[in-house]
Amino acid sequence: MALAGDEPFSPSVLGTREHWDAAYERELQTFQDIGDTGEIWFGEESMVRIIRWLEKHKVPLDSSVLDIGTGNGVLLVELAKSGYMNLTGIDYSPSAIQLSEKVTEKEGMSNIKLKVEDFLAPSAELSGFDICIDKGTFDAISLDPSDAVGKRKLYVGSLGRVLKPEGFFLITSCNWTKEELLNEFREGFEILEELPTPKFCFGGRIGNSVTALVFQRKKVRPSILDKLD
Repeated sequence: MALAGDEPFSPSVLGTREHWDAAYERELQTFQDIGDTGEIWFGEESMVRIIRWLEKHKVPLDSSVLDIGTGNGVLLVELAKSGYMNLTGIDYSPSAIQLSEKVTEKEGMSNIKLKVEDFLAPSAELSGFDICIDKGTFDAISLDPSDAVGKRKLYVGSLGRVLKPEGFFLITSCNWTKEELLNEFREGFEILEELPTPKFCFGGRIGNSVTALVFQRKKVRPSILDKLD
């Protein structure tokens, strides 16, 4: 387990904006050429896992949902096909948003809102969401060669600002274990559920190659001054 303040991963180009700008420029060109939407992070089963949880817990279809690091926007398309109506996707890569706009347009999903936004420095209007979803973005931030520890803390702070009190945060990660994620999000969030993910066996030990958790933002406790008022 990584201790607070430690660098648990070696820095990687996968943690840089330049890498993702170039990657989504290529995927955008590929989509324009042959209509291929590109890679689905963690595969289609990861999207099914998220939607099943939302349906199991009867999350209202008009709940506001934010996809953090939306990439090609395919998750938002699947959510829209499942009936969810208040969907927003953000990505710090303009090429990713261009790609997701073309993908959602092709699917006839004109009601999906897409914005170029850096989640580590969110705009004021990015707030009040009932659901936030992350499929690999926290992983990428954790690999940033430039102050990954500080950026992880910024991420947690941003999540606390954009997600409503008692709102749900669904995160899928291939870098972090359940225990490590509990540590990373210990300030302001509590674990609700660990979602089942594929298991592997190596050397007689069973493990998970992917971790999927559901957190809930804690209630905002009134201050002493509020009580005096």
